[in-house]
Amino acid sequence: RCRCCGEEAAERGAAWGLYLRIDRQRLQCLNERREGSGATVFRPWEERRDRSQFVESDDDEELLFNIPFTGSVKLKGVIVMGEDGETHPAEMRLFRNIPHMSFDDTAKEAEQTFSLSRDPLGELEYPTKVARFSNLHHLSMHFPKNFGAETTKIFYIGLKGEWTEAHRHEVTVCSYEASANPADHRVEQISPQTHFIS
Repeated sequence: RCRCCGEEAAERGAAWGLYLRIDRQRLQCLNERREGSGATVFRPWEERRDRSQFVESDDDEELLFNIPFTGSVKLKGVIVMGEDGETHPAEMRLFRNIPHMSFDDTAKEAEQTFSLSRDPLGELEYPTKVARFSNLHHLSMHFPKNFGAETTKIFYIGLKGEWTEAHRHEVTVCSYEASANPADHRVEQISPQTHFIS
């Protein structure tokens, strides 16, 4: 394997580093069969083919991820990897900045909807409409259906984009004087001293 391929892979992996910017304490996956399994699909690009970690839906084929970020994100692309079969999600709907989204909320119009192809190797990238996914603090991903199975299985979700730290906006209270009060602005008289250097 040539060195340039390794560098290219490392660069590609770095591009898919938004999983590092997910607030995992608050990450939610609704309708996951095994609690906490939804969080495992967000991992390094190099580990996307690890089939020991996956999320499977429980009651039906729907899955809904609520993904809070630790700052502001500009989302540029998504990879969704499943099995080469009917459990692979067939559609993905993305919503922006709706924390604690529920299945009832999925009746809303999504910011962007994708028809997915089966991608057992994690090679298909779905580019987002970047203007709609700038200044993103929370991403919801809804997978309403798959290719015909009773449950949906996802092994890896890759998120590509840019992250900037969240800025806290604190209110600064300033008081302005209409006219200066000389007593508030006493200036010490400084008498110049001369030093001779011998």
